[in-house]
Amino acid sequence: MSESKSNVLELSVSEISQSLKRLVEDNFSYVRIRGEISGYRGPHSSGHAYFSLKDEKARMDAVVWRGVFSKLRFKPEEGMEVIAIGKLSTFPGSSRYQIIIERLEPAGVGALMALLEERKKKLAAEGLFDADRKQPLPFLPKVIGVITSPTGAVIRDIMHRINDRFPCHVIIWPARVQGETCAAEVSAAIDGFNALSDDASQNPDNMPKPDLIIVARGGGSLEDLWGFNEEIVVRATANSAIPLISAIGHETDTTLIDFASDKRAPTPTGAAEMAVPIKRELILMIDDRGHRIKQGMHRMLEHGGQKLLAAKRGLPKLNDLLMQPRQKLDHAILRLQGALKAGTANKRNQYERLAGRLSPISLLQNIRNKTQNINQFSQRLKQSVTIELKQKTTRLDNIGKLLNSYSYKGVLNRGFALVLDEAGKSLKSVKQAKQGLPIHIRLADGEFGATVSMVDKPLKTAKKSTKPKPKPKIDTGQGNLFD
Repeated sequence: MSESKSNVLELSVSEISQSLKRLVEDNFSYVRIRGEISGYRGPHSSGHAYFSLKDEKARMDAVVWRGVFSKLRFKPEEGMEVIAIGKLSTFPGSSRYQIIIERLEPAGVGALMALLEERKKKLAAEGLFDADRKQPLPFLPKVIGVITSPTGAVIRDIMHRINDRFPCHVIIWPARVQGETCAAEVSAAIDGFNALSDDASQNPDNMPKPDLIIVARGGGSLEDLWGFNEEIVVRATANSAIPLISAIGHETDTTLIDFASDKRAPTPTGAAEMAVPIKRELILMIDDRGHRIKQGMHRMLEHGGQKLLAAKRGLPKLNDLLMQPRQKLDHAILRLQGALKAGTANKRNQYERLAGRLSPISLLQNIRNKTQNINQFSQRLKQSVTIELKQKTTRLDNIGKLLNSYSYKGVLNRGFALVLDEAGKSLKSVKQAKQGLPIHIRLADGEFGATVSMVDKPLKTAKKSTKPKPKPKIDTGQGNLFD
């Protein structure tokens, strides 16, 4: 049986795959696809992001190249309903088609609100919104750091209100408050303020560290304010060691930074009002309190004077105070007179009884006994004094010899000299000798004056003499070398 012939073009797998790739890309070079993100696990180590878009009936692969991913205004999140804008292409290696995403937008406000609510629950569960994390605002900050656009009306409103209420030093950290780089710039500004040193001289351009931070932006749509819902901004706000006021949008606008900040202001102008008090009101308050203090002191002194007068009236008169002591004194004098008479009579009776026992013979015998006792005691005392005097003399001789050995004159006799300043005090160190200082040099046989002249090289030490040292002379009238 002969083989059948066909005029159908024969193609390889690679050729048909490339043909399909061109066909798909030519016909679907720009598409907008709505679907729910599925299978998203964050960017790959290469920086590209891979996931799927699905609805209730179909699923499509999606890829975001690294360069595009870093510029996305809204980063993909699992379960987020989005509108993906890009082109369709195929992946010949597995015969699949996919969308290469160039832009990604939430599918309406509802999707954004759902994403916002989910993120809010997640960050709240981590404790970033807890009340005990919030810091009190300083009553009167010396330096305020403002993070906002430097060209908008917001900064002008803040500056005008601060200058009107209580002028202080304001540092502006420029940052985009809308767009793709908003979150990164705002979080970097918060971290930058916190990283400044408390010592302004150690900061670039001597920038002082602020006592308070204000993050501000005018009103806008949910998409315009989305940068302040990003996790990087919320975490930087919660971790700020400097108290922070968030003033994003109007009073009805709420972003996640408002929950993490220490205080939320309804408007940027309201943030300025929270930051500083009104100077005029403080002056009036201080004046009023000063006046009240003066009045209080006056009333206190007046009340004290009245109490003093009342106490004075309650005191008894001087004569009344002295009357009873005088009466006691009179009674004591009367009792003393009787006691003196009775005592004199008693002593007279005792004397008369003793006089009867006294006679000249007994007195002479008593005198002889006392004289004998005195002579014996005198003899013993004389012997004791003689022995003690010999011991003291020997000890004094020894002390004299020791004193002579310690005497600086004995040192001078050995060839040394004593150097004194003009006040007569000895110089004990080279540090006390200054160039040109008048000095006195005392030797064993006298003294002479001199002037200090500093030398570069010390004199060579003379060799020790082998001759025996003379015995020191005893001279108890000498002083000490260092006196």
